[in-house]
Formats: sequence, structure tokens, C-alpha cells
Amino acid sequence: MGVESAEQTYEEIILGFLVEGRDGFCSGEALSDKLGLSRTAVWKHVESLRGKGYRIDAVPARGYRLVDVPDKLTPLELAPLLSTHHLGQQIHFHESLPSTNVTAFQLAADGAEHGEVVITEQQTAGKGRRGRVWTSPPGVNLYFSAILRPELPPQRASELTLVAAVALAETLREQDADARIKWPNDVQLDGRKVAGILTELSADPDQVHFVVLGVGVNLNSGPEDFPPELAETATSLSRVLGRRVNRALFTSSLWGRLEEWLDLHHEVGFEPVRQRWVELSSTLHQEVRVRTDRAELRGVAEDIDAAGALLVRTPEGRLERVLAGDVEQVRPR
Repeated sequence: MGVESAEQTYEEIILGFLVEGRDGFCSGEALSDKLGLSRTAVWKHVESLRGKGYRIDAVPARGYRLVDVPDKLTPLELAPLLSTHHLGQQIHFHESLPSTNVTAFQLAADGAEHGEVVITEQQTAGKGRRGRVWTSPPGVNLYFSAILRPELPPQRASELTLVAAVALAETLREQDADARIKWPNDVQLDGRKVAGILTELSADPDQVHFVVLGVGVNLNSGPEDFPPELAETATSLSRVLGRRVNRALFTSSLWGRLEEWLDLHHEVGFEPVRQRWVELSSTLHQEVRVRTDRAELRGVAEDIDAAGALLVRTPEGRLERVLAGDVEQVRPR
């Protein structure tokens, strides 16, 4: 699990038992037996957890009960919640980083394994698409990059962006938020951007060495956390729901769903992902303006093809295939 000490491992295990019995008590004797520790040692680990911000009740003859957890995204908070086999089983946590993608890319180049994740409370130079900056205030949102080693040719690596978009949208919809995907990689709530994805890869002409999948999700950002130029186009899940979001629970749900879609993509291919992406799209069947590095295109977004490219029908009747660009829905006057 990428822990720093045996003591931390014991704390993770104790937290796991307390999370499982969240509505009841877990006896000190049971914890002692399961861990092979004395009751005094268990108590010391519980005290250490309390010192890190966990509220744990202790009642004689009943045991310990988890009351509240700190709003952090360290392995200590995340490990007991994960049900994944690979994704997040090795977590590299940092209080602050320039960019999780930069750190993850270096780790991958140094041999980090499939599923390792870099996660941080704050990015000082978060990376967005096409050289943009991803605004990353501390302690309120989710910023992570996953290292993937897919068995794919380089020309199919872009499919993973759509895999992640589907997993993100579905996780947001679990929170009773009507999430939609704007081609190619923005996830929206009420037409405003709530999450983005940036994939970067290392590859030979015929083989992908690794992919870094960077994800940023605005979970608890308030209006004051967005720069003026994003005030009208960005939002957060908490603003839409009207309540604060538990970041650790959201993260564990997202990683579980992402791994399920990655596994399906590996086993079956892109078509199930494409079909679900179409169902969740806010772009298709709309009149759009697409800006690429070379030109501007206007027409109706009809579909995405087997490679994830956007198919746009121009006013002249041509079907244009767009591999990369910025899409803006043309709103009726």
C-alpha cells in the first residue's frame, strides 16, 4: 500500500475495521486479536489516529466507534475505502505539488507500476489541455494522476481519455448530479465545467510504454476559488448539491468505477465505452463551433467514431472528422 511504517499499517487496518462498523462499536479485544497486539498497543494506535484528526469514541465494555474523519486524501484515509485491485494500491501523497502529471510521469519513467497514483492537496502549476493551467486551490478538491500501462498501440491511447470521462460522469451521477460529457474530456454540471482530464504518454511508434491519466475534479470549491475568467464557466459538485462533499469517499468511488471501465476496455475494447460516452454526451446533436490549431469549423456534432474522434456535419453536408480542438456549443439566439 505504499505506507511509510509498520505503525501506519496498523493504523490503516484499525481504520478499516472502524469504517466497516461505522454505525456500531468495534471491541478493543477483537482488534487486539485480529492484529496480534496487546490492548494497550491498540489504544496507542487509536490515540495516534485521534492526534491526526479522527474522532473516535471509546466506551467501556463496547469498544471504539469512528465518529468523524479529517478531510484529507492521504493513504490513511483512502486505503480502508478502496476495493480496487491495482488502482490506488500504491499512493504517492503530497501536500503540494506543481503538477501531479509531472510527478507521475517521472515516476512512470523510473519504473512505477500500473495503477500507482500521485495525489495532492494543492497544485501550484496544474496542467490543463492545450497548455492551459488547471486552477487547484488547497484542501477542497481532487487532483490526481494515475500511471497506466495498457496493452495498446499509441494511436488508441486517446481512448483512455474517454474511458476516464465516462467513469467521472457516472461517479458524479451517483451523487445525484446530472453530469454530462463535453467532447473530448470536460465533464459538466448544468453546462459548467466541473472536471477535466489530461492524458500524456510515452510510446514508441508501435507500443505504449505508459500513460499518465491526470484528473481534476472541483468538489468543494466556492465562488472565491475561481479566477474571474472562470466564474461563469466553472462550477463544483458542492455548489450544485448545496452541501459539502466527502472527498475520500468520492475518490474511492471514482477509482473503483475507473478501474471497472479500464478492465472492460482491456477485455472487450472501445465500443462499450463509446456507447456509454454517447449516452452521457452534452455535445452530440448540437450545433457546435470547433476551433483547431489550423481552422474553425461549424456544424452539427453527429457522433464519435470508433477512435473517439468527433464527427461534425457542416452546413454544406460534409462530414468532418475532428481529432483535437476546442468545442463550443452554438446557443440559439
